Amino acid sequence: MKVKVINRSSNPLPEYATDLAAGLDVRADNPEPVLIKPLGRALIPTGLFLEIPAGFEVQVRPRSGLAAKKGITVLNAPGTIDADYRGEVCVILVNLSDTDFVVERGERVAQLVLARHERLEWEPAQELAGSGRGEGGFGSTGTK
Repeated sequence: MKVKVINRSSNPLPEYATDLAAGLDVRADNPEPVLIKPLGRALIPTGLFLEIPAGFEVQVRPRSGLAAKKGITVLNAPGTIDADYRGEVCVILVNLSDTDFVVERGERVAQLVLARHERLEWEPAQELAGSGRGEGGFGSTGTK
């Protein structure tokens, strides 16, 4: 699937790290280092602008290594970039660690995943079909 992209950063276009990777690593394009204090957050620019085909979205997801090693993740994971958005792709990072974290320009900060989606049409109803689970939620299925 081809997606038009404008790259106004000094970084290469996002790339898959391996042949079977689902997400493309996206890099920070902040002009100066950005300090994120513990429990703080920052909006990190990427310098990328996308034209996503109708029926698709690009999801912004955390990088597992950054999360596991540094406690840095994407705050609204997965973030959604809609097909009609034409602004700069930015990543909301949050520092869940107990130490300061500095985002350097060119650092891999998130992954982008292209995902197909459907549009739903509401069908108003007075009742819903029963199911084995019923109204059970929030841990009601137990731990197995």
